[in-house]
Amino acid sequence: MITKNEIKFIRSLRIKKNRIKSKQFIVEGEKVVDELIGSSMELVKLYSTSSKYESLENRYINISKTNLSQISNLKTPNKVLAIFRIPTPEKIDFSSQIIALDNISDPGNLGTIIRLCDWFGIKDLLCNTKSVDCYNSKVVQASMGSISRVNITYLDFKDLFSDKKLNAVAADLDGHPLNEFKFQKNQIVIFGNESMGISDEIKSMVKDRVTIPRYNSNLDVESINVANSVAIVLAELKNRSTGK
Repeated sequence: MITKNEIKFIRSLRIKKNRIKSKQFIVEGEKVVDELIGSSMELVKLYSTSSKYESLENRYINISKTNLSQISNLKTPNKVLAIFRIPTPEKIDFSSQIIALDNISDPGNLGTIIRLCDWFGIKDLLCNTKSVDCYNSKVVQASMGSISRVNITYLDFKDLFSDKKLNAVAADLDGHPLNEFKFQKNQIVIFGNESMGISDEIKSMVKDRVTIPRYNSNLDVESINVANSVAIVLAELKNRSTGK
C-alpha cells in the first residue's frame, strides 16, 4: 500500500530542484521501466498495478489504478511507475565523437537526441547548464531507455570551449556544407537552442562551422528541427569520420 507521504514525495519529483536534492527521478511505462531495471541504474522503489514485479520484494509496492493515476505524469498511466537513483556521470572521453547541446529547451527533443546518440554509438552527450534536465519525466519517456546507455554531463560551456585544443565544430546555418566537412575521430559537434541556435558567446569560441545544405531555394522553408539535424549530422559523421 502506498502512503500519503510517498504520493507527496513522488509528485515532488516533477520539479527539478527536488530531483537534484533527492538524486532520484521518475520512470513510467513497462517497456522503459523494464529496460532500466536491466541496466546499471539503481532501482529505488517500484509501484505497479501488476504482480509481475513481485520478485523485487521490498522495492515493489502493489497499488490500485486510482493510486497510480495520483502519482503518474501521464494522461493514461501504464501499469507501473518506478523511482531510480540519478547516476553520477562518468568521466568524459574526449578522444571519441561527442554531441554537445547549447540551451536545448524542449524535453521531447532532448529525449530523441539521447536515443539518436545511443543508436549511433555516441557515448558522451554534453549539455550546458541551461538545457532542460535529462531526468525530466518527458525526456526520460522520449529517450525510451537510452538514457541508461548514454553518459550525459551538464557543465559550463564557457569553461569547456575555452580549451582551444578541443576539436569542436558548431552546427550553424552559415557553416561549411556537411558533405564537404572533414570530421575527426575526436569531433565535438555543438547544436543550439530550438529557436535561437548556438549562443554568440559559444560560437565566438569555436572556429569551425558546419551546415546541412538546403536544396530548396524557397527562403520561406523553416529550418530543420534540432533532433532531425542531429540525426542527419550523426549519420554523416559516422559514415565519413576520419582521423589524423
